[in-house]
Amino acid sequence: MYDTGIMIGHFEPLHLGQMRSILAAAGQAKELHIIITKHPSPHLDFHITLQDKARWLQMACADLPFIHIYTTKTMALPLHESFDKVAVDIAASNAKLQQITQQLSLPTDAVLFMAENHPLAQDGVRAQLSMQIITTPLQSEFDSYAIARNPIAHWSAIHPEARGDYTKTVAIVGGESSGKTTLVHKLANYYGASFALEMGRLYVGTDLGGSEVGLQYSDYAPIALNHAQAIREAKARATAPITIIDTDFVTTQAFCEEYEGRNQPFVSACINEFRLDYTIMLDNNMPWVADGMRSLGDVASRGRFEQRLIDIFDRHNIEPHLIDKPDYDARYFEAVAFIDEYVYGKSISK
Repeated sequence: MYDTGIMIGHFEPLHLGQMRSILAAAGQAKELHIIITKHPSPHLDFHITLQDKARWLQMACADLPFIHIYTTKTMALPLHESFDKVAVDIAASNAKLQQITQQLSLPTDAVLFMAENHPLAQDGVRAQLSMQIITTPLQSEFDSYAIARNPIAHWSAIHPEARGDYTKTVAIVGGESSGKTTLVHKLANYYGASFALEMGRLYVGTDLGGSEVGLQYSDYAPIALNHAQAIREAKARATAPITIIDTDFVTTQAFCEEYEGRNQPFVSACINEFRLDYTIMLDNNMPWVADGMRSLGDVASRGRFEQRLIDIFDRHNIEPHLIDKPDYDARYFEAVAFIDEYVYGKSISK
C-alpha cells in the first residue's frame, strides 16, 4: 500500500473504464489525488468544462473520502488514438510531475498510476522518470479515444454522472390537441429515453385544484421554474442520448401572452438560459379534442396560437422542425427520422 497516489487524465467523458482504473489505484493508495486536465480536442457537439468534469468525479467518488479531485488549466496532456510508437519527452514529463508535486504539496514518495499500456509505464521510460510508476490493469473493452470521438455511439460506456451532459434535449411542441404528449410517450419508449412532462397541466392539478379558472399571470413564472427543474432531473437520470421534453418555455410564454395579454420576463429568461437542443413543432391540423382544460378549439384560435408560437420562436432565434402531416403515425415516423439523423447521426435515405 502506497501513502499517496496520483492519476492524471482528460476524463471527457468520464467512462466506466476510467472509473475501474481509479478504483484499482484507490485500492493501492491511502490517498489518491486525481488531476483533471483540459481535453486537447474537445467534441464540438458538447460544451464540457473542467468544472463539469470535476462535478462528475466528485459525485461518483462522494462516498470515497480518500479520493481527492483537482482541475488544472495550465497542464495539457497529448491525445493518442494509439500508444504505438509514441515518443516520450522525458524532461517535459518530469517537469510536469514536479509541477504537480509542488502545487499539491505532495510528499516526494508519491506514485503515479498509469494503465499498463501507457508509454510512461514502459520499462525503458519509467526508470528515467522522477516519480515511481504503478500500473493499473488495462481496461481493453473501453477505448477512451473512440468514446471521446463519438459519445452517442458509446453511450453505455459513459458513467451515469456524466450522461446528463451528453444527452440531447428534444422538445415536442404545438397547440392544443396536436398530439404532443402521445408523441412524447411514443418516442420515450422507442429510444428508452427519460422525459419531462408538460408542467402547465401538472401545475393546474397540484396548485389550482384541477381547473384553470384560478390561473393568472403570477402562475406562469412558477410553471416555468418547475419545468426547468423537471428538465434538469430528466437529464440527470438520462437513459439515452436523447431526453424528451413535453412542451417548452416558448409554449408557456405563448399561453401567457394568449390569456394575459403580456410577456412574462422570467419565462423569457428561461427560454434564453435553458436552451433546448432540438425542437419539433407539430402543426395544429389534427382534430381538436375537448378534455376539460382546453379552450382554443375553433379554427381561428388554433391558427392564432400557432402563429404566436412561431413569432416567439423567431423572437428568440429558435428554428423548430415543423411536422405538418395530418396523421399521428406519420408524425411519429417523421420525428424518429429527425432524431435519428440529427442526434444519432444516422444517414436517412430520401
